Amino acid sequence: MRRLIPRPALSVVIFLVWIALNNASSRAHFILALILAIGLPVLTQRFWPERSEKIKLLPAIRLFGIVIWDILMASIDVAKLVLGPLGKIKPAFVEIPLDMQDPFVGTLLASIVSLTPGTVSIDIDRSRWVLQVHALNVDDTEALIHSIKTRYEQPLKEIFSC
Repeated sequence: MRRLIPRPALSVVIFLVWIALNNASSRAHFILALILAIGLPVLTQRFWPERSEKIKLLPAIRLFGIVIWDILMASIDVAKLVLGPLGKIKPAFVEIPLDMQDPFVGTLLASIVSLTPGTVSIDIDRSRWVLQVHALNVDDTEALIHSIKTRYEQPLKEIFSC
């Protein structure tokens, strides 16, 4: 079964998203969704990193909750900034030193930072293991660095044991 469907969770997500986006219940849409759900993971499996260890589920669920909460709160903060007076916005570029050197986990961290409104990851400097971030409003760069490291990097290190 693992050979036929290399990423079962991805296949389920592709199938469900295809059906939801097409908003159709015809047999043809289900067959196409099934073909895509099996075909895309098979065609892209060589691009996926092989991870021999298992992730820790409880910390992953906790991190998911933190990220969703932070996205909601940051959305409200960004809306207030955008709709408020322009003089209050203090954009900044910030370099965040990373404690781990796993490219996959670093990419996940950069993705989480970019998902949160008001911040976007620019680059991961792998020679120094520094995540470069642009933030829409920064009062204290050290507080931003501490927040990203404790809220996102630490749980990722725990989840992937790195």
